[in-house]
Amino acid sequence: MNRLDAMNTFVHVAELGSFAAAAAKLGVARSVVTRQVAALEDHLHVKLIIRTTRRLTLTSTGSSYLEQCRKILELIETTETQITQDRLTPRGHLRIGVPLSFGLKKLVPLLLEFCAAYPEISLNTDFTDHRQHLIAEGLDLGIRISARLDPSDIARKLGSSRLLTLASPDYLAHYGCPQHPDELAAHTCLGYVQQGHTRPWEFCVEGRSQHLYLPFRLQANNGEALAEAAARGLGITVTPDFVAQDYLAAGRLVTILEAFAPPDLGIFALLPSARYIPQRVRVLITFLSTRI
Repeated sequence: MNRLDAMNTFVHVAELGSFAAAAAKLGVARSVVTRQVAALEDHLHVKLIIRTTRRLTLTSTGSSYLEQCRKILELIETTETQITQDRLTPRGHLRIGVPLSFGLKKLVPLLLEFCAAYPEISLNTDFTDHRQHLIAEGLDLGIRISARLDPSDIARKLGSSRLLTLASPDYLAHYGCPQHPDELAAHTCLGYVQQGHTRPWEFCVEGRSQHLYLPFRLQANNGEALAEAAARGLGITVTPDFVAQDYLAAGRLVTILEAFAPPDLGIFALLPSARYIPQRVRVLITFLSTRI
Protein backbone atom coordinates (compact mmCIF):
# COMPACT_ATOMS: atom_id res chain seq x y z
CA MET A 1 0.00 0.00 0.00
CA ASN A 2 1.21 3.47 -0.89
CA ARG A 3 0.16 5.40 2.19
CA LEU A 4 0.10 8.81 0.50
CA ASP A 5 -2.11 7.49 -2.28
CA ALA A 6 -4.36 5.83 0.28
CA MET A 7 -4.56 9.04 2.34
CA ASN A 8 -5.45 11.03 -0.78
CA THR A 9 -8.16 8.51 -1.66
CA PHE A 10 -9.55 8.63 1.89
CA VAL A 11 -9.74 12.45 1.77
CA HIS A 12 -11.65 12.32 -1.53
CA VAL A 13 -14.10 9.73 -0.14
CA ALA A 14 -14.68 11.76 3.02
CA GLU A 15 -15.15 15.05 1.17
CA LEU A 16 -17.38 13.65 -1.59
CA GLY A 17 -19.29 11.32 0.70
CA SER A 18 -19.18 8.43 -1.75
CA PHE A 19 -16.79 5.73 -2.91
CA ALA A 20 -18.22 5.97 -6.43
CA ALA A 21 -17.83 9.75 -6.57
CA ALA A 22 -14.25 9.51 -5.29
CA ALA A 23 -13.43 6.86 -7.91
CA ALA A 24 -14.86 9.07 -10.68
CA LYS A 25 -12.88 12.08 -9.42
CA LEU A 26 -9.64 10.11 -9.23
CA GLY A 27 -10.23 8.29 -12.51
CA VAL A 28 -9.99 4.79 -11.06
CA ALA A 29 -12.35 1.86 -10.50
CA ARG A 30 -14.61 1.91 -7.41
CA SER A 31 -12.98 -1.32 -6.25
CA VAL A 32 -9.60 0.41 -6.16
CA VAL A 33 -10.95 3.11 -3.86
CA THR A 34 -12.58 0.53 -1.63
CA ARG A 35 -9.36 -1.52 -1.35
CA GLN A 36 -7.22 1.53 -0.56
CA VAL A 37 -9.46 2.73 2.26
CA ALA A 38 -9.71 -0.79 3.66
CA ALA A 39 -5.94 -1.20 3.51
CA LEU A 40 -5.51 2.13 5.31
CA GLU A 41 -7.86 1.02 8.07
CA ASP A 42 -6.03 -2.31 8.40
CA HIS A 43 -2.71 -0.47 8.61
CA LEU A 44 -4.00 1.87 11.34
CA HIS A 45 -6.04 -0.83 13.13
CA VAL A 46 -8.99 1.57 13.40
CA LYS A 47 -12.31 2.19 11.67
CA LEU A 48 -12.30 5.43 9.69
CA ILE A 49 -15.62 5.22 7.87
CA ILE A 50 -18.95 3.67 8.82
CA ARG A 51 -20.70 2.42 5.69
CA THR A 52 -24.46 2.10 5.42
CA THR A 53 -26.68 1.53 2.40
CA ARG A 54 -27.54 5.24 2.24
CA ARG A 55 -24.49 7.19 3.39
CA LEU A 56 -20.96 7.20 4.69
CA THR A 57 -20.15 8.56 8.12
CA LEU A 58 -16.72 9.28 9.53
CA THR A 59 -15.90 7.90 12.94
CA SER A 60 -14.44 10.33 15.49
CA THR A 61 -11.03 8.88 14.71
CA GLY A 62 -11.78 9.23 11.00
CA SER A 63 -12.65 12.93 11.42
CA SER A 64 -9.43 13.61 13.30
CA TYR A 65 -7.40 11.62 10.80
CA LEU A 66 -9.04 13.51 7.91
CA GLU A 67 -7.73 16.84 9.21
CA GLN A 68 -4.23 15.46 9.64
CA CYS A 69 -4.31 13.95 6.14
CA ARG A 70 -5.33 17.30 4.69
CA LYS A 71 -2.39 19.02 6.43
CA ILE A 72 0.10 16.38 5.25
CA LEU A 73 -1.12 16.42 1.65
CA GLU A 74 -1.20 20.23 1.61
CA LEU A 75 2.37 20.35 2.92
CA ILE A 76 3.51 17.95 0.21
CA GLU A 77 1.76 19.98 -2.48
CA THR A 78 3.22 23.24 -1.16
CA THR A 79 6.73 21.76 -1.04
CA GLU A 80 6.50 20.35 -4.56
CA THR A 81 5.13 23.64 -5.85
CA GLN A 82 8.01 25.50 -4.22
CA ILE A 83 10.54 23.15 -5.83
CA THR A 84 8.87 23.60 -9.20
CA GLN A 85 8.92 27.38 -8.78
CA ASP A 86 12.60 27.27 -7.82
CA ARG A 87 13.26 25.29 -10.99
CA LEU A 88 11.29 27.67 -13.17
CA THR A 89 12.35 30.82 -11.31
CA PRO A 90 15.83 30.21 -9.86
CA ARG A 91 16.35 31.69 -6.42
CA GLY A 92 18.71 31.45 -3.49
CA HIS A 93 22.28 32.38 -2.58
CA LEU A 94 25.41 31.74 -4.66
CA ARG A 95 29.00 32.06 -3.48
CA ILE A 96 31.52 31.97 -6.32
CA GLY A 97 35.30 32.28 -6.57
CA VAL A 98 36.84 34.06 -9.56
CA PRO A 99 40.40 34.99 -10.65
CA LEU A 100 41.23 38.59 -9.81
CA SER A 101 42.10 40.13 -13.20
CA PHE A 102 39.64 38.08 -15.23
CA GLY A 103 36.97 38.73 -12.65
CA LEU A 104 37.42 42.48 -12.65
CA LYS A 105 37.89 42.86 -16.41
CA LYS A 106 35.41 40.33 -17.77
CA LEU A 107 33.15 38.84 -15.12
CA VAL A 108 31.97 41.88 -13.17
CA PRO A 109 29.85 43.27 -16.05
CA LEU A 110 28.43 39.80 -16.72
CA LEU A 111 27.64 39.14 -13.06
CA LEU A 112 25.88 42.49 -12.76
CA GLU A 113 23.85 41.60 -15.85
CA PHE A 114 23.07 38.21 -14.29
CA CYS A 115 21.87 39.87 -11.08
CA ALA A 116 19.51 42.06 -13.09
CA ALA A 117 18.18 39.06 -15.02
CA TYR A 118 17.71 36.89 -11.90
CA PRO A 119 16.64 39.21 -9.06
CA GLU A 120 15.84 36.33 -6.70
CA ILE A 121 19.45 35.06 -6.73
CA SER A 122 21.97 36.77 -4.45
CA LEU A 123 25.71 36.64 -5.21
CA ASN A 124 28.78 36.63 -2.99
CA THR A 125 31.91 36.91 -5.16
CA ASP A 126 35.39 36.08 -3.89
CA PHE A 127 38.15 37.58 -6.07
CA THR A 128 41.44 35.71 -5.75
CA ASP A 129 44.16 34.08 -7.86
CA HIS A 130 44.64 31.49 -5.10
CA ARG A 131 43.57 27.98 -6.10
CA GLN A 132 40.42 27.47 -4.09
CA HIS A 133 39.06 24.29 -2.55
CA LEU A 134 35.36 24.63 -3.22
CA ILE A 135 33.96 22.38 -0.50
CA ALA A 136 36.35 23.52 2.23
CA GLU A 137 35.74 27.18 1.41
CA GLY A 138 31.98 26.86 1.00
CA LEU A 139 31.86 27.84 -2.67
CA ASP A 140 29.04 26.85 -5.00
CA LEU A 141 31.14 27.55 -8.11
CA GLY A 142 34.69 28.47 -9.01
CA ILE A 143 36.06 29.99 -12.21
CA ARG A 144 39.51 28.72 -13.20
CA ILE A 145 41.69 29.59 -16.17
CA SER A 146 44.17 26.84 -16.96
CA ALA A 147 45.80 24.87 -19.73
CA ARG A 148 44.95 21.65 -17.91
CA LEU A 149 42.78 20.55 -15.01
CA ASP A 150 43.35 17.99 -12.30
CA PRO A 151 41.72 14.59 -12.96
CA SER A 152 39.52 15.08 -9.91
CA ASP A 153 38.15 18.45 -11.07
CA ILE A 154 34.45 18.58 -11.96
CA ALA A 155 34.29 21.23 -14.64
CA ARG A 156 32.22 22.79 -17.41
CA LYS A 157 34.16 24.67 -20.10
CA LEU A 158 32.95 28.23 -20.61
CA GLY A 159 35.44 29.47 -23.19
CA SER A 160 39.13 29.96 -23.88
CA SER A 161 41.86 32.57 -23.66
CA ARG A 162 45.13 33.07 -25.56
CA LEU A 163 48.49 33.56 -23.88
CA LEU A 164 50.41 36.43 -25.46
CA THR A 165 54.10 37.28 -25.27
CA LEU A 166 54.39 41.04 -24.92
CA ALA A 167 56.85 43.90 -24.75
CA SER A 168 56.68 47.67 -25.10
CA PRO A 169 57.74 49.35 -28.35
CA ASP A 170 60.41 51.26 -26.40
CA TYR A 171 61.90 48.06 -24.96
CA LEU A 172 62.07 46.41 -28.38
CA ALA A 173 63.59 49.52 -29.94
CA HIS A 174 66.31 49.54 -27.28
CA TYR A 175 67.03 45.80 -26.88
CA GLY A 176 65.78 44.30 -30.11
CA CYS A 177 62.94 41.87 -30.77
CA PRO A 178 63.58 38.14 -30.15
CA GLN A 179 62.73 35.96 -33.14
CA HIS A 180 62.78 32.61 -31.31
CA PRO A 181 61.91 31.58 -27.72
CA ASP A 182 65.52 30.49 -27.16
CA GLU A 183 66.58 34.15 -27.49
CA LEU A 184 64.54 35.11 -24.40
CA ALA A 185 67.42 34.06 -22.13
CA ALA A 186 69.29 37.15 -23.34
CA HIS A 187 66.38 39.46 -22.43
CA THR A 188 64.90 40.81 -19.22
CA CYS A 189 61.77 38.78 -18.44
CA LEU A 190 58.90 39.33 -16.05
CA GLY A 191 57.29 36.16 -14.71
CA TYR A 192 54.13 34.95 -13.04
CA VAL A 193 54.40 33.23 -9.67
CA GLN A 194 51.60 31.30 -7.99
CA GLN A 195 51.63 30.15 -4.37
CA GLY A 196 55.39 30.55 -4.26
CA HIS A 197 56.04 28.58 -7.47
CA THR A 198 57.35 30.29 -10.60
CA ARG A 199 55.61 29.17 -13.75
CA PRO A 200 57.76 28.33 -16.78
CA TRP A 201 56.86 29.89 -20.11
CA GLU A 202 55.44 27.50 -22.67
CA PHE A 203 55.89 27.83 -26.42
CA CYS A 204 55.10 25.66 -29.41
CA VAL A 205 58.34 24.98 -31.31
CA GLU A 206 58.22 22.78 -34.42
CA GLY A 207 54.92 21.33 -33.30
CA ARG A 208 56.15 20.42 -29.81
CA SER A 209 55.64 22.04 -26.45
CA GLN A 210 58.76 23.70 -25.06
CA HIS A 211 58.97 24.97 -21.48
CA LEU A 212 61.47 27.67 -20.60
CA TYR A 213 62.64 28.29 -17.05
CA LEU A 214 64.02 31.81 -17.19
CA PRO A 215 65.60 34.09 -14.58
CA PHE A 216 62.90 36.68 -13.96
CA ARG A 217 63.87 40.17 -12.91
CA LEU A 218 60.39 40.84 -11.61
CA GLN A 219 57.79 38.32 -10.42
CA ALA A 220 54.18 38.80 -9.37
CA ASN A 221 51.08 36.71 -8.83
CA ASN A 222 48.98 39.11 -10.88
CA GLY A 223 49.05 39.48 -14.66
CA GLU A 224 47.95 43.11 -14.53
CA ALA A 225 51.06 44.06 -12.54
CA LEU A 226 53.33 42.27 -15.01
CA ALA A 227 51.63 43.88 -18.01
CA GLU A 228 52.04 47.33 -16.48
CA ALA A 229 55.71 46.65 -15.80
CA ALA A 230 56.22 45.51 -19.39
CA ALA A 231 54.35 48.56 -20.69
CA ARG A 232 56.84 50.74 -18.80
CA GLY A 233 59.71 49.10 -20.64
CA LEU A 234 60.98 46.90 -17.81
CA GLY A 235 61.01 43.70 -19.84
CA ILE A 236 59.09 41.00 -21.68
CA THR A 237 56.13 39.17 -20.15
CA VAL A 238 53.56 36.52 -21.01
CA THR A 239 49.98 37.16 -20.01
CA PRO A 240 46.40 36.24 -21.10
CA ASP A 241 44.67 38.26 -23.80
CA PHE A 242 42.02 39.66 -21.44
CA VAL A 243 44.80 41.32 -19.42
CA ALA A 244 46.68 42.54 -22.48
CA GLN A 245 43.80 43.91 -24.57
CA ASP A 246 43.73 47.45 -23.16
CA TYR A 247 47.53 47.77 -23.38
CA LEU A 248 47.49 46.53 -26.97
CA ALA A 249 44.67 48.90 -27.93
CA ALA A 250 46.59 51.83 -26.43
CA GLY A 251 49.81 50.83 -28.20
CA ARG A 252 51.70 50.47 -24.92
CA LEU A 253 52.42 46.79 -25.63
CA VAL A 254 52.85 44.74 -28.79
CA THR A 255 52.81 40.99 -29.30
CA ILE A 256 55.97 39.09 -30.21
CA LEU A 257 56.82 35.45 -30.97
CA GLU A 258 53.29 34.91 -32.29
CA ALA A 259 54.44 32.00 -34.45
CA PHE A 260 55.35 30.10 -31.26
CA ALA A 261 52.13 30.77 -29.32
CA PRO A 262 51.25 28.02 -26.82
CA PRO A 263 47.85 26.26 -26.76
CA ASP A 264 44.93 28.32 -25.53
CA LEU A 265 43.97 28.34 -21.89
CA GLY A 266 40.56 26.97 -20.97
CA ILE A 267 38.10 29.03 -18.94
CA PHE A 268 36.25 26.57 -16.71
CA ALA A 269 33.43 26.59 -14.20
CA LEU A 270 34.39 24.20 -11.40
CA LEU A 271 31.78 22.47 -9.26
CA PRO A 272 32.10 20.97 -5.77
CA SER A 273 30.04 17.93 -6.78
CA ALA A 274 28.57 16.32 -9.87
CA ARG A 275 25.79 14.54 -7.98
CA TYR A 276 23.51 17.52 -7.38
CA ILE A 277 23.80 20.87 -9.14
CA PRO A 278 21.25 23.44 -7.90
CA GLN A 279 19.19 25.19 -10.55
CA ARG A 280 20.65 28.59 -9.61
CA VAL A 281 24.14 27.20 -10.36
CA ARG A 282 22.99 25.71 -13.65
CA VAL A 283 21.51 28.99 -14.88
CA LEU A 284 24.70 30.89 -13.96
CA ILE A 285 26.87 28.40 -15.89
CA THR A 286 24.55 28.62 -18.91
CA PHE A 287 24.51 32.43 -18.68
CA LEU A 288 28.30 32.70 -18.57
CA SER A 289 28.92 30.12 -21.29
CA THR A 290 26.78 32.11 -23.74
CA ARG A 291 28.74 35.31 -23.08
CA ILE A 292 32.37 34.33 -22.51
